[in-house]
Amino acid sequence: MFLLDTVVLSELRKRQRDPSLVTWIAAQRSTDLFVSVISVGEIERGIARQETKDAGFATALGLWLDRVIALYGDQILAFDLQVARRWGRLSAAIGNDSADLMIAATALEHGLTVVTRNVSDFSPTSVPCFNPFSLAR
Repeated sequence: MFLLDTVVLSELRKRQRDPSLVTWIAAQRSTDLFVSVISVGEIERGIARQETKDAGFATALGLWLDRVIALYGDQILAFDLQVARRWGRLSAAIGNDSADLMIAATALEHGLTVVTRNVSDFSPTSVPCFNPFSLAR
């Protein structure tokens, strides 16, 4: 089962999506795909930053995020007590407190593989990762 990184969700929003990612996603059972609440927060932060730059784009992003939330529903995983404790240990060991570490902690606690283009961002955590963007290359 898989935890979709923020970069994967963002890519799926684009009109010109990476074909390898689209093919891989289409081959998965929807029940095997999860999203972290941290990704929701990262996207919401991006929307808020766009509001003063391009209100129309921010509105479109907000509507898209609402659809993502509706689509994944209870497959959006919380940053709960166990995940927070795992993140705290990872953060202390690695020396940063990034959102990627929170996503990694979520995946580790739930036994999931992170699906991302940015495998190197997760490599210090030992979380299993998969890069579907590289399949056709």
